Amino acid sequence: MDKSTVISLVYLLLFAPLAAIPVIALFKAETAKVAAFTASLVPFILSLFLLGPLMGGEAFGQDGYSFYHAVEWIAGPGYNVNFALGIDGISLYLVLMTTLLFPLILLYSWNKVSKQVRMYYVMLMLMETAIIGFFLSMDLLLFYVFFELVLIPSIFFIGIWGSERRQYAAIKFFLYTLAGSLLMLIAILYMGMAAVPGIFTTDYFALLKAGFDPSVQGWLFLAFAISFAIKAPIFPFHTWQADAYAESSTTGTIIMAALLSKMGVYGLIRFCLPLFPDSFAEYAPIMAILAVIGILYGAMAAFAQKDMKRLLAYSSLSHMGFIALGIFVMQGQALSGAVLQMVAHGIGAAALFFLVGMIEDRGRSRMISDYQGIAKQLPYFAFLFVLSVMASVGLPGLSGFVGEFMILLGAFGASVAGSKVLTALAALGVIFAAIYLLNMTRKVLFGAERDDLKNLPDLNWREMGLLLPLVILMFWIGLHATPFLKHIDQSTAPLVQQETTSELPPRADGEVGNKNENLN
Repeated sequence: MDKSTVISLVYLLLFAPLAAIPVIALFKAETAKVAAFTASLVPFILSLFLLGPLMGGEAFGQDGYSFYHAVEWIAGPGYNVNFALGIDGISLYLVLMTTLLFPLILLYSWNKVSKQVRMYYVMLMLMETAIIGFFLSMDLLLFYVFFELVLIPSIFFIGIWGSERRQYAAIKFFLYTLAGSLLMLIAILYMGMAAVPGIFTTDYFALLKAGFDPSVQGWLFLAFAISFAIKAPIFPFHTWQADAYAESSTTGTIIMAALLSKMGVYGLIRFCLPLFPDSFAEYAPIMAILAVIGILYGAMAAFAQKDMKRLLAYSSLSHMGFIALGIFVMQGQALSGAVLQMVAHGIGAAALFFLVGMIEDRGRSRMISDYQGIAKQLPYFAFLFVLSVMASVGLPGLSGFVGEFMILLGAFGASVAGSKVLTALAALGVIFAAIYLLNMTRKVLFGAERDDLKNLPDLNWREMGLLLPLVILMFWIGLHATPFLKHIDQSTAPLVQQETTSELPPRADGEVGNKNENLN
């Protein structure tokens, strides 16, 4: 595939959802629904076309990027801002996960939206473009535009199509996210003015070469890190999460848990680590401690929940703590595991929230106490629910195991102070997750059948079909993660520095392992 073809496919992948908005806005709800679903399929198909050459090593970029392309966006005397896009092993699978989940979300909500239907599909298309654009952006001002654009449909999914306390949850989410974003905008403007003398530029590669003074780096790092920690969220910037997840529509919850949370931790890897290496190393022990606190706090809070959505919200907080730990222990294997776990958690969280939405549609409740013994009545639902829980718990052979194992293994051998203690405490989070998730499963699926639940219908073919790709990925990542890790390792390698040149025995994929890889 030649360079011009790849460039065209990437731009089409980004803007295809926006092309459907005029059709959605002008035609009836049924036509809008079909247009939105078709437009969501286009990026997924294009991402599969791109996967071949990118995985095959056809590079059309620079500095380790499989694809990089930039055109002038805002340019003139004294300023230069590019519309720059790039894909590497860190962003590749997040883009693929995004383009996969949106068609599934549209299938789930096919006959479920009755209020402001066309607006709902417009917001979905806007959200997909914003998330894809975020993961592709290689200019900080462009990245900020997409980062903020995500906020608009998020507010709608909570405030219009959410539950009883939706306005409160929407306002809380808006204020938290906006506060963090404004801090980051100030930092971006400073960097744009200070990076290159005499010109304002927010080009990612120009900023990488700027080498900001260590006394300023700390403030810049904190501005970015706080914004990303709110988005993820990472303890103690998480207090908006449970309300937003619980009160949002199922669609909004899936997008926030599977995709928006990944924007936060992706930002830490893409921007905080390479742009502010000195401050990253300085604050890494503190951030690693906060990550472990988040793992344990999220688990403890999940134990106390009676609402399945809120329980899964705190479970997500705990899992995001694992990913943050993998980033901040400053070890190469843990970093690669964190990237893989971002994908694994997105798949598992999406499946569980889909299933909770499906049972809520039938039983008109998310409360654990309102269900009991439904496994016999809903065998397909029970099987997929147990499978998704096992993937989230980290059962070997399923998607959640590999990333968590790499994070814990890498953290145990990291040079960050107290890493072994942090690893031991984080491992408790794995045990706690098994307890609260399996306890929820036992209460909802098993026990004596209740008469008022005997008429609940099992999953239909559409619902099982939309969950099938997620199930396949759970097994694929769990049983054969090498193809994913090979490309991830190629992109995380420039971020790590080997402490020793001694070689380890070849891995299963034929590559030579690295021993004690530590971040710069």
